Amino acid sequence: MAFMDMTSRMSSHFDDAIDTFKASSQALAEPLATAVDMAFAALVNNNKILACGNGGSAADAQHFVAELVGRFERDRLPLAGIALNTDSSIMTAVGNDYGFDHIFERQVMALGQPGDILVAISTSGNSPNVLRSIEAAHDRDMAVIALTGKGGGKIGEQLYETDIHLCVPHDRTMRIQEVHIILLHALCDGIDALLLGDSL
Repeated sequence: MAFMDMTSRMSSHFDDAIDTFKASSQALAEPLATAVDMAFAALVNNNKILACGNGGSAADAQHFVAELVGRFERDRLPLAGIALNTDSSIMTAVGNDYGFDHIFERQVMALGQPGDILVAISTSGNSPNVLRSIEAAHDRDMAVIALTGKGGGKIGEQLYETDIHLCVPHDRTMRIQEVHIILLHALCDGIDALLLGDSL
């Protein structure tokens, strides 16, 4: 068994993350700014943001919505957001009766209204239940902000020109998830800057 230099291995994670953040900044800053404007316009017009994902992406969706409804870095009125992966009764009922691929779609059909936004998170871009949620959002005249990686997968092919695609330029799930957190934090910061005034 070859000797493993664990310190070098750990250091390589930081180097790879830095490179990924730099590449993401170049590729995604402009569409991210557009996503901020889209989300802000929806929220100030009494619309809401629905968010969904699986696994780590589910945690990201919850995290993002918690910062909308609670606060980000500054006190403000709560903003309308719902994480679709948090209600275990809905997910198990729909999963049991219709199949796991429908757990987000049914909620978008029930809760989504024209002018609302769906934040759809999938590192691969291929999660069937997230794909179905996007279809339902389009049927409800909702815009979509999709966070993906690995080239965007099927989600990249499914989005409309009026949607925003934030596709992390990396193929490794951990790197994609790390950038997704930055994207969601930046989205919160941008919304607050428009609501409360610029602050650094």
